[in-house]
Amino acid sequence: MRWLKTILAEIFGLFVDDGRFALCIIVWLGVIGLGLPRLDLPARWNAVILFAGLAAILAESALRRARRKSP
Repeated sequence: MRWLKTILAEIFGLFVDDGRFALCIIVWLGVIGLGLPRLDLPARWNAVILFAGLAAILAESALRRARRKSP
């Protein structure tokens, strides 16, 4: 059964390398999904806000990983 646990862990690792990164994305999508319809903004602004948040999350994750890997 140990081999099954190893296989499942590897498959999970293919999709979720950084748990904090994945959690931030899920939270951001929840905030966007619940909050933007209430603001009644034009559709293009919804897309811009979604992109800006995801880009900020990606940049923060990349900077955190770069600091961790630097000597």
